[in-house]
This record gives sequence, structure tokens and C-alpha cells, in this order.
Amino acid sequence: MLAIEVFLALEEDEAALPEVVARAAAIPRAEILSLRVARRSLDARKGHPIGWRLRVEVLRAGEPASREVPLGLPPPERAPGSRRVVVIGSGPAGTFAAWRLAQAGIAVTVVERGKPVQPRRHDLAALVQRGALDPDSNYCFGEGGAGTFSDGKLYTRVKDRRAVDEVLRVLVEHGADRAIAVESRPHIGSNRLPKILIALREALIARGVAYVWSDEVIDLAVGGGRVCGVRLRSGAELSADAVVLAVGHSARPVYELLHRRGVALVAKSFAVGARVEHPQPLIDRQQYGRAAGHPKLPAAFYELTAQVPSGSGERGVYSFCMCPGGWIVAAATEPEALCTNGMSLSRRDSPFADAALVVTVEPRDFGADAGGPLAGLEFQRAIERRAFAAGGGGFVAPGQRITDFLAGRATDAPLASSYRPGVVGGRVDDLLPPFVAEALRKALPRFGRTVAGFAGESGQVVGVETRTSSPVRVVRDDRSLQSPSLPGLYPAGEGAGYAGGIVSAAIDGLRIADAILGA
Repeated sequence: MLAIEVFLALEEDEAALPEVVARAAAIPRAEILSLRVARRSLDARKGHPIGWRLRVEVLRAGEPASREVPLGLPPPERAPGSRRVVVIGSGPAGTFAAWRLAQAGIAVTVVERGKPVQPRRHDLAALVQRGALDPDSNYCFGEGGAGTFSDGKLYTRVKDRRAVDEVLRVLVEHGADRAIAVESRPHIGSNRLPKILIALREALIARGVAYVWSDEVIDLAVGGGRVCGVRLRSGAELSADAVVLAVGHSARPVYELLHRRGVALVAKSFAVGARVEHPQPLIDRQQYGRAAGHPKLPAAFYELTAQVPSGSGERGVYSFCMCPGGWIVAAATEPEALCTNGMSLSRRDSPFADAALVVTVEPRDFGADAGGPLAGLEFQRAIERRAFAAGGGGFVAPGQRITDFLAGRATDAPLASSYRPGVVGGRVDDLLPPFVAEALRKALPRFGRTVAGFAGESGQVVGVETRTSSPVRVVRDDRSLQSPSLPGLYPAGEGAGYAGGIVSAAIDGLRIADAILGA
């Protein structure tokens, strides 16, 4: 079978692909029996024709059809004996750890502080429509974790292709579009991901996995120098041979519990800033030029990064979690503390483009030497509480036009925004630590040279973005993947400081499961 890279121009129909492949491979069209697109990416580089770069597998006449190699990982061997594992958290790390353990016949119980996706939707509606926050059920807590209603982006920098394929295979098997295995920037969409999670949960239950909803782990049971179970807020106790800690980056009470228990933690770097929002047509025009608005083109995205002078050195400023055709959402988990995130539906048809625009924060910036490993939590909280007060309550967000942000002045009349419960004018720059606001002021003009109009009149910053990643790393041994201070505890995923997105967190969950099976 021949594999070939081809370019399909925007004006060319995909029905013309056999002819395009035949020309590129210098073979007669009649020799081509079948084609399979193995990879697709949009090429919208300035100065080049816009179209799709495709990696195509070609079966020619006279060639034997190759045996299809199964994607993903081989299933684990059946585990001997009767072992019990408690998984704390139903996000990607916890779900995929449970999936792999259940494949091996391990008895798994998943404990989730929040609710399943169906009732979780009602709590999100109350937050969006009335500014009423449920601290246990929101955009961060509940089935699927923070990623459930935060866009469903599946692209990753993880190089382990078999592990990536395993995650995508499981998602497709439970209802995701098969295109996610082909696209270079796969994306499910916040409207489709809940149905996939429900199907995956039902499959796990059929394999014997038990779920405990709306109950919080308040303590770890320890015996013989290792973890032997968990205690829940309801009073229930679950015994376990191993506990997977897959709690997500906003599970602050769990970090505080671990600290009290003497579990090894370290403060880690993260990033803070604000959500930046523009009309999507502006981004489309800048990225696609005269082709903007073409019905074949998706809403355009951007990736921006800069190193700017800060103190005696430099500091990174970058866009994060960019949502073309998306919405800004309230990602708060605590009363009177506001933070934002972004999401989009599979259609990406909102009139707005938004992204986090954030600045790298190091442990020395929030006094980790004196304040200990949890100092970053208080650093986040202080910013979020200022933002809540500036919005006037009810999780209304402060908004500041970018031109006002650059000039250091308040915005009286904010621009239209996708954010609900709403935006009021103010000074977002005053809510951020001075070094963060100053770094953003230095970076914005640079970004405006990359994407014309980015720093102009049609853009504004909304709220604050503080939850880019966990400010804490739960230490684990590189080989056993267990906590060195509490054997049997397996820190996993983004909340423990070992992943950064849906796919990487899911892969970490698979690794944790294999470590438990091999212990």
C-alpha cells in the first residue's frame, strides 16, 4: 500500500481526490482501487494557497489488501486474585484508569464530588442564568471533569502514538465522530461530549465499575504505612488496595487534605491572566484573508506567544485554550470568587473568538518558600475574590477594552460579550498582580502585529483566568507512579500536575492503571 502526501485546494471538491492522488503519485487513475485519508490538516499559512494537507493511503490494482493493524494498546492481561481500587474523580484520568483496570477484571469504584452530566446541566444553567453557584456541581466538578463543558479539544503534544490512538479509539467506540482520528486538531464540542461520557459510563458499569456521585473524599484511610481506603463526606468508608487520585486542577480541599496528611507536595509554576475576546470575523479575516467566510473553512484559531522583559529577566505570555466560535464561561468553584474559562460547540458558530491570555507564574512569585506548597492556591483565590467584587456579585465579570487595558484606564461601557451572567465595565488590569498586568501590556502590541486588530478597538479582556493548570504537584515515584510518602496512592492527571488536557490526562490514567496492574 502506498502512502502519499497531497494538497487539496479550497476550491477543489474531495470527489477530485483520486485524480489529485494519481497526479501526485504519477500513476494511472485506473490503478487506484481505494483511498483512505489517514491525516488531515488545514494549511492557511499566509502567502500560500488555502487548503488541506492530506496523508492518503492508496491501494493499487494487483496489490494485496494490507491487514488492518488495530489502533491503540493491547488489552491488559487478566489480573489474578480479587483487588479493589478506588478512583477519586471521573475526569479523563480517572475514567481511563477505570477503563483499563476494568478490562483486567479489577473491582473499581469511582467517587465523584459532582453529579452525572444530566443533572449537572441544570446547575450550569442556574449559574449562567441567575449567577447561582453550586460548589459541588459546576464547570469544574462533575462527570467528565472540567473538560466536559470546556470545548472537548483533543489535540496533544504527547508523542506516544499508540496511547493517543487508544484514547481516540475508545471515544469513537462510544459515539465520537471518526474524524477525530484523522484531524490534526481534533475537537468534539461541548454539545457532543456529554453523550459520549454517558455511553462510556454505561460501558464501565457493564464491566462492573461502581459509581458514587455527589460525595466528597474527606480523608484517607491509612494502615501499615500505606493507603487502604477513603472516607467520604456522607460517612461511608471504602476500602481499597490502591487509590487513584485523579481530582482535576481545582480540587483545593483535596490538596489541603493531602497536606494535612503529610503527603509529599510541591508548589509548581502555572499561569494567570484574563480571557480575551474578539469578533470571530476579525480573526477569520486575519487568518484567511480574502478566503474568509468561505463555507468550507472552519472558524479560525490563533496561537500567540511572546517572551517579554520582567524584572531582571523575561517572562512568558501566551494564548491558551483558544475557542474559535466559542463562549466565555464562569469556571468558579467557590462562593464570591470568580474565574473564567472558554468553550465551544462542535459547530463553533458563536460570533465570538476567545482565549485565555496568560502570564507564567513561578513559585517564587507567590512566596512558596515561606508559604509552603499550597501558597499558589491562596495566590489564585486572592485574584478571584477581587474579580468577584469588581463584578458586583452574582458572578458578573469585569470587562475592560484592550485599548483601555493598554492605557491603564477604566472601561465605562464594555463591548458585547459571550459571557453570562454578564459583563460590567471596570479595570481588569488592577485585579491582576502588577507583574502580570505589565507583562500583558508588553505582549499585546506584539500580538497585534501578528494578528492585525488584536490589540485594537474591537477586543476586550473579561474576568480573570487563574485555573490554567494545578498550582500543586503531588509527588510520585517515576517508576512505580505511587506517592513516595504514602504507598498505594497514585497521583494522576492534570490535578496532580502530570497532564495538560483531555488526551494527556486520559493517557496518564492508562499509565496509572498499568502501574497498578504491574505492582
